[in-house]
Amino acid sequence: MILVDTHTHIYYEEDKDELDHQMQRCLENQITKLFLPNVDTKSILLVMDTCKKYPENCFPMLGLHPCDVKENYEEELALIHQEIPNQKIYAIGEIGIDLYWDKTLLKQQQIAFETQINWAKELNLPIAIHCRDAFDEVFEVLEKCNDDKLRGIFHCFTGNLAQAQHAIDLGFYLGIGGVVTYKKSGLDQVVAQIDLKNIVLETDAPYLSPVPKRGKPNESSYLIHIANKIAEIKGITIEEVAATTTANSIDIFGI
Repeated sequence: MILVDTHTHIYYEEDKDELDHQMQRCLENQITKLFLPNVDTKSILLVMDTCKKYPENCFPMLGLHPCDVKENYEEELALIHQEIPNQKIYAIGEIGIDLYWDKTLLKQQQIAFETQINWAKELNLPIAIHCRDAFDEVFEVLEKCNDDKLRGIFHCFTGNLAQAQHAIDLGFYLGIGGVVTYKKSGLDQVVAQIDLKNIVLETDAPYLSPVPKRGKPNESSYLIHIANKIAEIKGITIEEVAATTTANSIDIFGI
């Protein structure tokens, strides 16, 4: 059995010994591949250093997180774009639109999102989409950019069934994380109606810890709890969940 965490920020862990322990716990739970998105220019080095430390297990993405789209977003985008040729990356992300905290920079977020989608298409890379309180706005940009090169993951998907189907119809996988284990989220009911071939697993560590770790900092080894929950929802074995979701991640990232 092999499990893949398609979205984790383990590089935020400052204690290097603890990070070693977390990686060991991942391997003990057969979680052998972790995909790391940066969020801004400052986090690029953290991502790359972590991937260099664990080259067999950690793989980088690059992008500008919508919450980090500020008035100087064009400068940030230029600096991130300059970094892309300097190392092998596996996706552009995480990118998207977030209207939970601030709606005043929607236009800038839309421009940054579309710009980075175009990077991905030019490089034949997938995108990792951050979408919070912004499904209509995200879909508007995706419809505008839609072609046979547009692909990727709706990271931390928490939408309804219609939104899930729209994302799938556009060629995206749904990134399912710890929220699926929360009793009142309703995500379990959506996942029950979505074919496993459209799903990948993620933790978004150190955020959104799954039950039974909720309330504690998340880590990638907790992906095992998400996989178990999906197996329970689907009435199948965790091995079946692992086989399909890992195959899906290979389809996206190529490794």
